[in-house]
Amino acid sequence: MALRAIRGAIQLDRDEREHLLKSTAELLTKILHANDIDNSQLVNVFFTATPDIVSEFPAVAARELGLGDVPLMCFVEMAVAHGMPRVIRIMVQAEMDKPRSEIQHIYLRGATALRLDIAQ
Repeated sequence: MALRAIRGAIQLDRDEREHLLKSTAELLTKILHANDIDNSQLVNVFFTATPDIVSEFPAVAARELGLGDVPLMCFVEMAVAHGMPRVIRIMVQAEMDKPRSEIQHIYLRGATALRLDIAQ
C-alpha cells in the first residue's frame, strides 16, 4: 500500500456559499470516484482557495459529504497577478495500491486550463 496524492481544481462562476459548496462537493466526489477511493483509504484532504473566495471554507463541503473523521485543512492561494480567479484546488492523500501513473487528476470548468497536461 502506497500513499498517493491526487490533485484537482474547479473554477467557480461566482463567490457564493451554496455555489462553492456544490462545486467543491462535485470536484471531490469526481476525484474519489475516478480513482476508486473510499473513505477508509483517505489520509487527509487539503483545500486551497484563491484570495477572492471568502463565502465559505471549502472543507465544509467535504464534511457535508460525510468525511467527518478525515483531517481537512483549508489554505489561501498566493495572490499572483496573472492567476486565474475563483479557483478551489484540492489535494487528496490516500493509501492505495494504484501506481502513480494510473492516478486520475480532475480539473473542471475553467480550471482545466491550469493543467492541460494531466487534466482528465
